[in-house]
Amino acid sequence: MIKALDVKRPAFLILGAPGSGKGTQGKILGSIPRFFHCACGDVFRSLDTRTAIGRRFVEYSSRGELVPDELTVELWKAQVDNWAESHVYKPDIDFLVLDGIPRNVEQAEMISKFLEVHQVFHLSCPNRAELARRMRKRALKENRLDDASEDVIQQRISTYEAETKPMLDYYSKDLVTEIDATRPPVEVLGKIISKAVTLPVYLECADQIV
Repeated sequence: MIKALDVKRPAFLILGAPGSGKGTQGKILGSIPRFFHCACGDVFRSLDTRTAIGRRFVEYSSRGELVPDELTVELWKAQVDNWAESHVYKPDIDFLVLDGIPRNVEQAEMISKFLEVHQVFHLSCPNRAELARRMRKRALKENRLDDASEDVIQQRISTYEAETKPMLDYYSKDLVTEIDATRPPVEVLGKIISKAVTLPVYLECADQIV
């Protein structure tokens, strides 16, 4: 069971289709003080399968089944709490940069119990052929040949359209910043930062000592 926190932790969400550059932007932001990049994939890769919650994850993954939303969020929150307890992530001054979670509206509702998303940066790329090109290029660069197949690429894009993109309607319009993902990465980064540093929640803690 995921318990609500009395004080919700501040967060920004990077949302976009596969190949839109979420991971690239998240990693760069995570290198800047006050921004803590939290990629869902990294959480699962660092999971301790000897723990009770880790064994529950293995039960599904070993059968090739999707991990239920509640368990996914519970696993993710446990890792974030670990980072906070070890002072790697400092909830009082750091903004979580969410990448890969939430993946759907149900997960967004679950994380709202302990996080407050202050801005959604939507990396928009309507040109699906460009997304496919980027995904193929990344798969070949990282030697993940299975991910370069056209069927896998189209399936990932379709899954995003059906499950993840509807979150744009879940969050209020004034929380969403549309960014053209086809622009050079440095321009995309500039738009994210220029918006983030003008938000009231950022300005409130800007003078705190890092």
